[in-house]
Amino acid sequence: MNRSTIALLVSLAAVSAAFAPSSSRRALSSALRMSGGAADEVKVGDAIPDVTLMEGQANYEKPKPVSLAELCSGKKVAIFAVPGAFTPGCSKSHLPSFIDAQADLKNKGVDLTICVATNDAYVMEAWGRTSGGTDAGIMFLSDSNAELSRALGLAIEGDVMIRTKRFSLIAEDGKVTHYFSSAEQSSDTWAPNVLAAL
Repeated sequence: MNRSTIALLVSLAAVSAAFAPSSSRRALSSALRMSGGAADEVKVGDAIPDVTLMEGQANYEKPKPVSLAELCSGKKVAIFAVPGAFTPGCSKSHLPSFIDAQADLKNKGVDLTICVATNDAYVMEAWGRTSGGTDAGIMFLSDSNAELSRALGLAIEGDVMIRTKRFSLIAEDGKVTHYFSSAEQSSDTWAPNVLAAL
């Protein structure tokens, strides 16, 4: 099969998909989203998933892989996730609450605070740097493949981008000891609420 034949077949497939009834497209989209099966939502007592996230580096260097399970091993860790870096609620409320709470979290025995979103590692590095979060000691990790989000049962599946439901948790030596959902209100996941439970 030559290149022009392949190009023609690809074009025909794209046109067919574009003109398929919207119900067929929605059904296909739903089937694709559901094909991996949804995990149960994280709860106290669960192990931190053994997934690899990416940490952006200064000066646009190649991002480095980080094993979340290894990172949490032997430590008390605060992890909070946001639907998107540089978005209003995340930048004006959720992230600043953890920046302001770093000393109080340390006083409660938290060794490390991690911010996670499904943005790529370069975006996460830039957000950490420009927000003051990195300087405050927060580690910014990219879950761009939504492995963590899906493993925790907190992925917001979409046609363009998968996002993470807003949450916070505390893990000790790789086990979740506290979980804070945004199901009722976003502020339930902010640092003051986390601190009040520790």
